[in-house]
Amino acid sequence: MTTTEIKTIDAYIAAQPEALREVLQSVRTIIGRAIPDGAQTISYKIPAFRVAGRVAIFFAGWTSHYSVYPVTPRIAAQLGDKLAPYPTSKGTVRFPLDQPVPEALIAEIAILLARDAESRAAAAKANKAARAKA
Repeated sequence: MTTTEIKTIDAYIAAQPEALREVLQSVRTIIGRAIPDGAQTISYKIPAFRVAGRVAIFFAGWTSHYSVYPVTPRIAAQLGDKLAPYPTSKGTVRFPLDQPVPEALIAEIAILLARDAESRAAAAKANKAARAKA
């Protein structure tokens, strides 16, 4: 299955190497529990959860790690030292495959990103209403 054929998170996970599938399913479950109203989707060819119509969080599997995105500088500051054990760059947190899944941290990231998506959606709605009044 090529990445252009992947239309669901189930298909994305099924297309990954066996060693990665269980980890990605765990990450999916953790995010789903953290943001139960999130709509699961594929965006930019990787799994994502939408909140308030906006993509809140992405996750993806790689050869030696899996990643969660976008951890903005503001959210990274909120998380503080909790991110210290994990490589980060350009809004990406990389979790090594050979370590246990940090469930609490991934849930916290998901919650913060969901709140951010809700805030962005509310701001866009307010801006649209203000333009309509003008």
